[in-house]
Amino acid sequence: MTDVRTFGYFVNNAWHEPASGQYFDSENPADGRVWARVPDCRSQDVNRAVAAAKSAFYGGPWGRMMPAERGRVLRRIGDVISTHADRLGVMETRDNGKLPGAITPGLRSGQWQVDSWHYYAGLCDKFEGRVIPAEAPNIHNYVKWEPFGVVGQILPWNSPLGTLIWKLAPCLAAGNTVVLKPSEHSSCSTLELMDVLLEADLPPGVLNVVTGFGRTTGEPLIDHPDVRMVSFTGGTAGGRAAASIAARQVKPIVMELGGKSPQIVLPDADLDLAVNGVAAGIFPAGGQSCISGSRLLVHKSVIDAFTDKLVEVVKKARVGDPNDPATQIGPMANRPHYESVLQKIDAAEAAGHRMLLDGRSACRDQGYYIGPTIFADVPNGSDLAQTEVFGPVVSTEAWEDEVEVIRAANDTIFGLAAGIWSRDVTRAMRMADRIEAGTVYINNYFNAATQSPVGGYKQSGYGRENGWEGMRCFLQTKSVWLSTDPHQPDPFAD
Repeated sequence: MTDVRTFGYFVNNAWHEPASGQYFDSENPADGRVWARVPDCRSQDVNRAVAAAKSAFYGGPWGRMMPAERGRVLRRIGDVISTHADRLGVMETRDNGKLPGAITPGLRSGQWQVDSWHYYAGLCDKFEGRVIPAEAPNIHNYVKWEPFGVVGQILPWNSPLGTLIWKLAPCLAAGNTVVLKPSEHSSCSTLELMDVLLEADLPPGVLNVVTGFGRTTGEPLIDHPDVRMVSFTGGTAGGRAAASIAARQVKPIVMELGGKSPQIVLPDADLDLAVNGVAAGIFPAGGQSCISGSRLLVHKSVIDAFTDKLVEVVKKARVGDPNDPATQIGPMANRPHYESVLQKIDAAEAAGHRMLLDGRSACRDQGYYIGPTIFADVPNGSDLAQTEVFGPVVSTEAWEDEVEVIRAANDTIFGLAAGIWSRDVTRAMRMADRIEAGTVYINNYFNAATQSPVGGYKQSGYGRENGWEGMRCFLQTKSVWLSTDPHQPDPFAD
């Protein structure tokens, strides 16, 4: 293999070779070629990383640092990232095929991924304690917030840098130290970020990265007795496994998992707005987002007009190399996922669902490309309507009654997001109150802000990321009872 870059794993602000001496390959999904070798970390490497994080928390400056000072460090991190936006964007595009326009702009100064660091920098010293009015003389009861200590964070492959920042900024703001494990399918942009952050003068051991696979790296990290809390983003099956491992030690875990989000189109909807919004809510990212609104529930009176417009809009999308400025949809992020999406399309076709647009025509000899795929007349109970494809595939179904469509929207194990399209805002708000989802969009889709919490209902996870809630989950509550009475009565006096 020529021109293949070999990475180390990151502990104590230094790079290390895996104890096993083993590496695994990373392929560029645009052409399927191996371009990097990534450390296959095992328990010994995980132990090294956790020990560094524990030392930084209990013995290093980070554990003693005042909140306002942590805030200054976080602001410096955001500024350093913004100066390396192009470098990081190129790395993530090569690593998982995301379009540069979906990565680099957010890493620039004044954009949301940098603003996340600045937001939490300002929030560091805003978690104030309080005094409880105890009903006892000379007794004061006060409540304070404290970090957990070492936190293990598991990242997905679809948006490594964005997900990392969502997790890392509030976690560090809360005063924790961190060991990250990125997905084995997209580890390189996370490792590149560590090299960038050396410029931010973060104390050694505060932030560490181990790379590898779920069973041999992720499980030892989650199960490590010195890891006191876990944050996980990924598929629902992976979340169940992570939660079961964390439960061995009754360890708290925050999880943002899968979804099969409904988008409800009412008969009075602005169809052009709805079509463009639905298309933007799934296809530009190739459907590789847990929040993708891929289950379309369209009123019977407008479904033909809606689907005709949707096909006309979507079939113009240019699928290709993410580095080509003309490309609008890049490849699937890795080969196993590419094959999985194709299998799900084949299965839906074999089940008899009517295909309006076949994205398999975008497949080519090199790279993992699938174009927009649209199925019609898909019953809500079918595999296609219930299973997360995580690709550029949507299903459509007609409805007539509002009670019926709310029931259909909620008839899923997931509850991550939902969309409602209607000119009647009052009706849409009423429906939003009845939707079982952590985020509901009305006449828009896919928006997010650092200040706004993100998370799921049901098997889409629990806990929240972003906003005040995103930092709260990385803090534990302590209640302190203080007596100012110098006399303690004898409990056994006559």
